[in-house]
Amino acid sequence: MHRRPLLGCIADDFTGATDLANNLVRSGMRTVQTIGVPADADALVNADAIVVALKSRTIPADEAVVQSLAALRWLQAQGVAQVYFKYCSTFDSTPAGNIGPVTDALLDALHGPGQGFTIACPAFPDNQRTVFKGHLFVGDVLLSDSGMRHHPLTPMTDANLVRVLQAQTRRRVGLVEQAVVARGAEAIAQRFRDLQAEGVGIAVVDAVGNADLLRIGLALAGMPLVTAGSGIAIGLPQNWQTPGEAADQLPPATGRQAVVSGSCSVATNAQVQHFRAQGGPAFAVNPLDIAAGVDVVGQALDWAAPLLAQGSGPVLVHATAQAESVRAVQAQLGVAEAGALVEHTLSRIAAGLVQAGVRQLVVAGGETSGAVVQALGVTQMAIGPQIDPGVPWTAVQSPLCPGEAVHVALKSGNFGSTDFFAKAFARLCAVAGSEKQPT
Repeated sequence: MHRRPLLGCIADDFTGATDLANNLVRSGMRTVQTIGVPADADALVNADAIVVALKSRTIPADEAVVQSLAALRWLQAQGVAQVYFKYCSTFDSTPAGNIGPVTDALLDALHGPGQGFTIACPAFPDNQRTVFKGHLFVGDVLLSDSGMRHHPLTPMTDANLVRVLQAQTRRRVGLVEQAVVARGAEAIAQRFRDLQAEGVGIAVVDAVGNADLLRIGLALAGMPLVTAGSGIAIGLPQNWQTPGEAADQLPPATGRQAVVSGSCSVATNAQVQHFRAQGGPAFAVNPLDIAAGVDVVGQALDWAAPLLAQGSGPVLVHATAQAESVRAVQAQLGVAEAGALVEHTLSRIAAGLVQAGVRQLVVAGGETSGAVVQALGVTQMAIGPQIDPGVPWTAVQSPLCPGEAVHVALKSGNFGSTDFFAKAFARLCAVAGSEKQPT
């Protein structure tokens, strides 16, 4: 029997999409993730929730709006009851958008120009992202004092979300403080009504723990559009009755293991260093070599081939580097050109690794993940068990290895423990019945 989707989600990057799907699956919602807007507008998806993964976080705002509206129309054709626009838990964006412009466009489409009301809440306490007095914290520090201030594409130098969002939207932005949230769902809903009466169109909502997310989730019942990080997904499923069966089952994992990392975040730098310190084989990609015409793809695959043949464990190919090194490269090549070169190169390497027998692949970095998934020709992802908060394993089909499942974990740059890479493969072996790599 066809299951009418309850929740339709639009995610602005691929790691964010799996992050969101992970939280929905953990709450018992059977979830399907698509890569981009499916070409077949008439094909119905049998799931409780659908997540459309876009690669729109860092493209021009007008293009992000066009893609997001296309996703909205497809989700409406699926008959979803509520729409969820998902962005990063660090709210990273440029002053021109894209969070504000996309939110405006979705509200206009659902309610009419300048009409409607929604929230903005990037809080995800399980990953140490909290909002208090409208300010976003990463752990114990303000966003503007965290490593995000050095992000190569979307540096965040202001933690005041009301101010950041107000600069991006035509609507008036208000605040629902934690003292209101702590009083429960009805108090939150009343604050929504009061803000709407004052002419507010978007309310930043404080949340410092999962109990807050649950209260907010109840207050969002029936709201046509929700905008948030993935944390709010912890609170929404309680508004619907779902079968509750295990929703995270994946087929057994086989084949070789590899990690491809393009993120230069503080967390991913630590993960790469830990992998290397533990003796893991690693190949560093130099963007200047790519720009000079060196066959970096061929070099990386030639390096990996004998290691994969041994089957002794995962190999790592990375462009991950410290902030000062990234800035030096960007100064020579330009920010956009450096990023595009690295993404294209790493995606071709990932495709080559899959063709060489890799069937368990960890990808670090949102932009890198988007490029890799597209290079593999993936159109849908089955969401599996969580590795760390916000990062699940998935199973995909790729035309590069027809008939075989490829297990892929897409990790946001800022997510995961220092030993994430080793933990990921151990987790997959434990829950998906992975076969030991052949020797």
